[in-house]
Amino acid sequence: MKLGIVGLPNVGKSTLFNAITNAGAQSANYAFCTIEPNVGVVAVPDYRLDKLAEMYHPQKFTPATIEFVDIAGLVKGASKGEGLGNKFLSHIREVDAIIHVVRCFDDDDIIHVEGSVDPQRDIETINLELILSDLEILDRRIDRSTKAMKGDKSLQAEVDFLNRLREELQNGVNARAVEVTDDEKEIMDSIALLSAKPVIYACNMCEEDFTHPIESNPRYQAVCKIAEAEGAEVLPICAEMEAEIASLSKEEKELFLSDLGIEKGGLDLLIQRSYHLLGLISYLTAGEPEVRAWTIKEGTKAPQAAGKIHSDFERGFIRAEVISFDELMQYGSMQAAKENGKIRSEGKEYVMKDGDIVLFRFNV
Repeated sequence: MKLGIVGLPNVGKSTLFNAITNAGAQSANYAFCTIEPNVGVVAVPDYRLDKLAEMYHPQKFTPATIEFVDIAGLVKGASKGEGLGNKFLSHIREVDAIIHVVRCFDDDDIIHVEGSVDPQRDIETINLELILSDLEILDRRIDRSTKAMKGDKSLQAEVDFLNRLREELQNGVNARAVEVTDDEKEIMDSIALLSAKPVIYACNMCEEDFTHPIESNPRYQAVCKIAEAEGAEVLPICAEMEAEIASLSKEEKELFLSDLGIEKGGLDLLIQRSYHLLGLISYLTAGEPEVRAWTIKEGTKAPQAAGKIHSDFERGFIRAEVISFDELMQYGSMQAAKENGKIRSEGKEYVMKDGDIVLFRFNV
């Protein structure tokens, strides 16, 4: 999973990126500090893997990972090349989902490209540039499909949909907010529109905001309203605080968050929201050689999940021996779970569930 961190200049993108990846990307108080995208790979926190490691003492411990890409700040006119905009937009095209950092704090020492803090205006600025870029691509696709339709009348439905989609975009609606049928979604996915990508709005707030109910913050409320209208996720976060937490030990981190009355750090929540947004789950494999998490799409069947490990597992799939993580913890060992009939034998039609611990049987 690759997540692109985007936003206007000086909203806290690189600070957040540094905090969650400890990658040390340059962060400064001027526009276009980031030119080439910084990339950091982060292990997905999963307490279930930790428990399995305690049980098996494996030679190898392999969590799932997420790739974060810190993309330079976009500005008005980016779709026309302003501020190296075309280059930055191409970087966004390569990610699975967007983390759109929105500044929701006041600080006279940190300049804002628009001269004031206004989350709604800032979101509209970025979204408009993505839409304008999409319209150029969409126009080319409509032109191509319309010409092809002359020899193939079955393309009429596609052309009608593309024109409807263009009309929505021209009205300032993001592609992800347009209602589509399954067939229309397939067409839209084939165009790879920027404004169709799933989004998490990361509201970058000051530490003091977390000492009060977040919901009472009018800037946060404004972002939530926008997100609700387009089916996006919202995460209140403090990039500066996350940077501070990143330098702490596990025990110090837990104490720090406890003092603030916060259950989970921003990274954990960001990954949680990302998985939900992209419809992802993890299944687990466990034994003395290795304890490992595997990321799959929700709804994946057992043979395709096995194929994540090796194509031979999918090709020669016989069955999956499955137990849920909670049941394994309840019985304390695989042997005890087996004696109590809790290890299930599942076939090719079994749909994998989050937290399944699996042994695949195959023959090639």
